[in-house]
Amino acid sequence: MNSSPFVSRAVLLYTSGAALLLVLVYLHLVQSTGTFSVRSWWELLQQTDSTESSIFRTVYLPRIVIGILSGIALAASGVIFQTITKNPLAAPSTLGVHAGAYFFIVAFATILPDWLGLSGFIAAFVGGCLAAVMVFTMAGGLEATPVRMALAGLVLSIAFSSFTAVLQIFFEVQTAGLFLWGNGTLVQQDWSGVRFVFPVLIVLLFLVFFYAPRLDILLLGKNQAATLGENVRATQALMFFLAVGLTAIVVSVVGPIGFIGLVAPHLTRLMGYQLHSTLLFGSMLWGAVLLIGADVLGRAVDPSLSELPVGAVTSIVGAPFLVWLILRHRGSFFGTEQQSAIGGGRKRRELKYPVVLAGAVMFTALVFFLGLAGGSTGFSFADTWKALFTEESSGQRFIIFDLRLGRLLTALTAGMLLALSGMLYQGILRNPLADPSVLGVTSGAGAGALFVLFLFRDIPTAFIPVGAIAGAFAAVGVILFFSWKTKFHPAVLALLGIALSAVGGALSQIMITRFNLNAAAALTWLSGSTYATGYEELQQFLLLPLAVSIPLAWYLAPSLNVLALGDQTAIALGERLTFARWAAVLLATFCAAMAVAAVGTIGFIGLVAPHLARMLVGQDYVRILPVALFIGGSLLVFSDTIGRTVLAPDEIPSGLVAAVIGTPFFLWLMHRSSKS
Repeated sequence: MNSSPFVSRAVLLYTSGAALLLVLVYLHLVQSTGTFSVRSWWELLQQTDSTESSIFRTVYLPRIVIGILSGIALAASGVIFQTITKNPLAAPSTLGVHAGAYFFIVAFATILPDWLGLSGFIAAFVGGCLAAVMVFTMAGGLEATPVRMALAGLVLSIAFSSFTAVLQIFFEVQTAGLFLWGNGTLVQQDWSGVRFVFPVLIVLLFLVFFYAPRLDILLLGKNQAATLGENVRATQALMFFLAVGLTAIVVSVVGPIGFIGLVAPHLTRLMGYQLHSTLLFGSMLWGAVLLIGADVLGRAVDPSLSELPVGAVTSIVGAPFLVWLILRHRGSFFGTEQQSAIGGGRKRRELKYPVVLAGAVMFTALVFFLGLAGGSTGFSFADTWKALFTEESSGQRFIIFDLRLGRLLTALTAGMLLALSGMLYQGILRNPLADPSVLGVTSGAGAGALFVLFLFRDIPTAFIPVGAIAGAFAAVGVILFFSWKTKFHPAVLALLGIALSAVGGALSQIMITRFNLNAAAALTWLSGSTYATGYEELQQFLLLPLAVSIPLAWYLAPSLNVLALGDQTAIALGERLTFARWAAVLLATFCAAMAVAAVGTIGFIGLVAPHLARMLVGQDYVRILPVALFIGGSLLVFSDTIGRTVLAPDEIPSGLVAAVIGTPFFLWLMHRSSKS
C-alpha cells in the first residue's frame, strides 16, 4: 500500500500548522512590545533589572504559553466528545461543560474565595461533569441526535448562566474579578497559571494517547466494538472524564473559551485524518493556532489598553464555521423529522377546554392580585382589596397604583408576548423545546440594545428598544438567509439559532467589557428585569404589539396544526409551507423583540408556557394560544413578585427567577420526552 499521500498530508498538516503558529507568536510579541526585532526580545530575556524585561518575562510570555496549552487541551477535549457521541457538533461549549464549570467556580468563589487555587480546578471538573451528564441524560443518551443534544446543551447553558448571574449580582465584591475572566481571557500576571496547567495537562494527554486506539474502535459501532472485546461503556466513561478534565483545567485558569474544541478537530478531519493518533496531534496543533490567532485578532481590532475577551472573539470567529458545518452536514446528521424533533411526551387525557381556559384566567387573576399585595411593603388581602376599590388609604393606593400596578401589567403583557413567540417557534420547528432563545432572538435583541446604549451615549433612552428590535430581526434575517436552501428545515433553523446566540452573547460581552459597564447593572438588564418599568413601557412597547399579534397568531394557528403533521403531509393538504414559516417566524420575532425592548432578555417563559398549555388542551394551536397567553403572563408576574419579595428590599431580576422556575421544568420535559 502506497503511503506517500498520507505522508504528504502529514507534512502539510504539521509544517503548515507549526509555521502559522510561529508567525502568530511573532505577531503577538510585536503587539506586546511594539518592536519587530527578535534581538530586542532576546535582550529583554537576558535583562533582570528593568521593568520592561520583567513585564516581558512575567506577562507577555506566560500569556502566549497559556494560550498554546489551552488551545491544545480544548482541541483534544473536542475530539473526544465528538468521538464518544458520534456527534459533529459536540464540544465543551455545546454540551454545557463550560457553563457548568464556570458556575461552580463562581459559586466556590463566593463561599471559599481563599481556596480557589487547586479547588478551582476541582470545582470546574465537578461542574463540567454535572452539566454534561445532565445534557446526555436529558437528550436521551450518548446516541441522541445532534439536534436534541445541541438544544439540551443550549438551554442548560442558559440555565447555568442565569444561576451564575444571580451570584455575580448579589456577591459583586467577591466575584468582581471574575467577569472578564468569565468571558475567557489569556491575560496572565506571572507563570503560576502555566505551572499549574502544564503538569495536569501532560498527565491527561498521556492517558488520552494511551487509550487513543480504543477511540478508533468506538467508531466501528457498539456491536462491532463489543465483538472485538472492547468494553464500550467503560471506554466512553473514561474518555468522558478525561475530556471534562481537559476542559476544566482550561476554564479554571483562563475561563470558558468556546468553539476551539469544535473547530480544530474538523479542520484536521478536512485534511483526511480519521485515526485518533494523528487526529489528536493535528487538532491540538491547530487548536493552539486558533486560540493564539484569536488573541492576536482581538488585540488588532482593539489595540487600546481595554481587553477584548478572547472567548468572545473565538465565538464570533467560530460561529460562521458552525454555520458552515450545519449546512455541510444538513443531509446526513439530522435523521428523520421524528428523530430530530423532541416530542411532547406521552399522551394524557385532556381536560375540557372551557374548564382549562377558565382556570387559566382565574389563576392569572389570583397571581396578579398576589403581586399587588406582595413586596418589600406587604399588605393583607383585605387591605389590598380595599385599596383597589376604595379611597380610604392614600398611602396604600399610591404603592399599589403608582408603583406596582403598572409594573405588573408590564410583566403580564411581556409574558404574554414571550409565550406567543415561543408557541409560534415551537409550531414551525415542531419542537416543544424551542423558544426565542433558540433562534438567537434574545441574544440578538440584547446585543442590539447594548449597541445603541454604548455606541451612541447621548441618544435618548427611548431609542434603546429600537436597537433591540433591530438586533432581533437581524439575527432572524441571517438565519432565514442561510436556511433558505434547506426550505427552512426545523433542525437547521434551531442549530443556526444556536450559532447566532453565540455571536449575540459574544457581542454583548465585548460591549460590556470594552465600555467598562458596571457588571452588576449589565447582568441585571441582560438577565431580564421588570425593575422600574411601568405604564410608559406598557403603552410604548407592549399593548399595541400584543393587540395586533393575537389575531395574527390566531390566523396562523390552523397552519401550525398542519405543519405538525410533517412537511410531506402538509404539502399534500395544500399548505403553503414557506409562507406559513415566514409569517410565523416574523411574527414570533416581533413579539420577542418588543418584550425584550420593555423588560430585557428573559428566557424560559416562551419555553414553559406553550408546553404547559399543550399538556392541558392537546395539540390544537387554536386552543393552545389563549391558554399559553395567560400562563406566560402569570409566570412573569409571579417571577416579578418573587423577585421583589424574597430578598426585600433587594430585588432579584425577574428573568433569573423565571430561569430558576423554568430549569426544573425543562429537565423534566427532556427526561419525559426521551423516555417516550
